[in-house]
Amino acid sequence: MEISVLVLAKNEEHNVPKCLDAIYSQRVNSDFEVVFIDSGSSDRTVEIARQYPVQFHQIPPEEFHHSRTRNLAASLSHGKYLVYLAADAFPATPNWLQALLNNFEDDHVMAVYGRHLPKHGSSMERQHALSTLYGPDRIVKNLQTRDELGYRYYHFSTVNAAIRREAWEATRFPDNLRFGEDTAIAKRMLDREWAIVYEPDAAVYHSHDYPAHVLLRRYFDIGVVFDRLGIWNSKTKSSIRNDGLVKVLSKFAALRHGNIWSVGQALWNDAAKASGLVLGRNERLLPLFVKRRLSAFKLFE
Repeated sequence: MEISVLVLAKNEEHNVPKCLDAIYSQRVNSDFEVVFIDSGSSDRTVEIARQYPVQFHQIPPEEFHHSRTRNLAASLSHGKYLVYLAADAFPATPNWLQALLNNFEDDHVMAVYGRHLPKHGSSMERQHALSTLYGPDRIVKNLQTRDELGYRYYHFSTVNAAIRREAWEATRFPDNLRFGEDTAIAKRMLDREWAIVYEPDAAVYHSHDYPAHVLLRRYFDIGVVFDRLGIWNSKTKSSIRNDGLVKVLSKFAALRHGNIWSVGQALWNDAAKASGLVLGRNERLLPLFVKRRLSAFKLFE
């Protein structure tokens, strides 16, 4: 088997048909299997998934773990290439899968991730955030581009990504990390001087409109994970500040079109994200009970 598409889901009955229909509609040059892992759905996700020719596996909800469950999915598969896709992410074209895999023609490329497009009706904050991280230009991440990319050098998303099996076997997702598993495996590969590619032609529709208090907690965890992985440095800090300033200015520019409520909400969300990052980066200064309240993914349990 050349390709294994690995789909993780829980309570996604409204999204699973769109996701799996898009997978099985792909025009790709090789055979592929679909490994579908459900982590204790209480809706019709399991019933719907079983209507497709997937390799189905179910785990109890308490066993779900961002790193370990992704390692489990890989261990259940047989493909040379491991393609991770979230159940609420929908490939935008029938060429999505082939666009990811074409990058492996270069033997130095060990992983590829694709573009995230905002779903219809997404908030201004999500639209601006996704356009910053997932632009129209292909990027090769290696030692030559590290300083230029700043924090984006380590960005990687298993919502929409492909990894060579031998690269996963050599690095794996860290079993001790509840969150930020994609950033962690990317850093492990980049530290080995392997290349990672961002491929904009491999696009999916995927976005979540979180309220400000949820964004604060999620970005607190991002700040903590960056610290634990040793990612915070002058380049990452300055690039985050610069991108943040650009996003704020772009929101003020939208005021010319009369979007006062949308702009205000987006700026409030941006402030929550910035606060979360600062708190996470400096979590050592916070008492344990505060960190436990702030962490969305229970990093201090």
